[in-house]
Amino acid sequence: MIFFEEAKLMININKKELKILLNLQKLVSPHMKNNPSLKGLLIAIALGIFAFGVYFIYLAKRNDYLVDNPTPQTYYFKINNGSEGIIAAGQSVKVDVKKGKNTIQVFDRNKKMLYDSAFNVERQRGLLNIAHQDYYINRQFYGYNVKKDSLLLALDKVMIDGKPYYGGPKHFNKLYTEDFYYNVNEDYDKIIKNIDKVESRTKIFRKQDYLNYYKEYYQF
Repeated sequence: MIFFEEAKLMININKKELKILLNLQKLVSPHMKNNPSLKGLLIAIALGIFAFGVYFIYLAKRNDYLVDNPTPQTYYFKINNGSEGIIAAGQSVKVDVKKGKNTIQVFDRNKKMLYDSAFNVERQRGLLNIAHQDYYINRQFYGYNVKKDSLLLALDKVMIDGKPYYGGPKHFNKLYTEDFYYNVNEDYDKIIKNIDKVESRTKIFRKQDYLNYYKEYYQF
């Protein structure tokens, strides 16, 4: 579904790009044959518009508020006494919230109320853990010649299921958090933006996703 949404958005952007280019062509076409500089300018503008479209679809940072459900259960919920939402097993659902105090009511699959609670929104992204499951917020270091294993060993370790995990991941199992940069529906940035220093970003993982990530990414 995400692929089709992106493709649809890319088509809409391409239509806009085409319209702009056609308008530019009408304006400059009478002069292009005798003006190489004008032709070069048009090509540069076209490339700039295309680059913006690619960035917007594939590279721009998304900032979502998510209701997440890593359990095999189905839940219903209402945020700020709004319309009823449903989240199936394993799903993440984007929701609208407001800055400041918000309320949420959570119901089981039979629509029996489980709890009525409140949470406070301050940042531009967040995660609602309506099933109060275990999550881990991890800080990843990346850059050229990064000795990631050494960096992790220098940080605190956390015991998960009786096994030590280095890097000081923060355990979270409350209702709401926004203490991260990448949400559960995002991957770490694969582009190194600064070659002169080590960069780091935090990401929130479902427990099993974090264990899988740790095993794949680090070698001890």
